[in-house]
Amino acid sequence: MTDLLPDHDPPESPPAPGLVVLGRFQPFHLGHALMISAAEEWRNLNSPELRLVIAIGSSNRPESMENPWSPEERETMLDAWLQAEGIGDARVVSVPDIEDPPNWVAHAERYHGVAGVFFTSDVASAELYESAGWTVVMTPLESRDSFEGWRVRETARMMSTVDDEEAVRSVLSQSMPSVVVDHLIDCGALRRLAFLGEGGEPVG
Repeated sequence: MTDLLPDHDPPESPPAPGLVVLGRFQPFHLGHALMISAAEEWRNLNSPELRLVIAIGSSNRPESMENPWSPEERETMLDAWLQAEGIGDARVVSVPDIEDPPNWVAHAERYHGVAGVFFTSDVASAELYESAGWTVVMTPLESRDSFEGWRVRETARMMSTVDDEEAVRSVLSQSMPSVVVDHLIDCGALRRLAFLGEGGEPVG
C-alpha cells in the first residue's frame, strides 16, 4: 500500500449540492473532456440550478509515475480547459483518498457537497453514490482504449524528453486537449516526467 500524504482540511461549511464529476485527472485527457462536456450539457437541460462541481481525487498521493501531477497542477489543467470551453461557473475541489470504499461518499461530501447529482461512467463509483442516496447519471465510456489514464501518462513520459515542441503537441493532442498540452509544455510540468524514474502502471 502506498503511503498517503497528510490530508488537507475540508471547508468549514459543507458546499451546496451540485452536479459532481469525480476523476483523478492524471492528466486531464480527452475522455475527461467528453465526460465533463456531457455533464454540463445534462446540467443545462435538466438541473440548471445546480453548479457543476469537478472533484479531483487522490489529492494526497505522493508523486509517482502513476500520480505525477499535484492537485494544484491538475486544477490548473482543468481551469485552462474550462476557460477555453467557456464554462465559467464550475467549482473545482480536491478530495484526498481514504482507501475505505464503504465510507468514501460520506468523506467526499465534506469536500464536494452533500447529495446532489453524481455524473459518471464508472459503475463502482455509481453504486457507491447511489447507495448513499445520490441521484446518479451514467454516461457511456468514450474511446476507452485510447483515453485510459496509464496510456496517456506513458505517452506523455515518452514525449517528455523530446525537444521539438511541435512534435510533442502533435502526439499528445491525440489524447489530451490542445490547451492542456500547451499548458503542460509552458509550465514545465511535462518535462518533469522524464526524471520520475518509473515505467507507467496500467491503473486508470
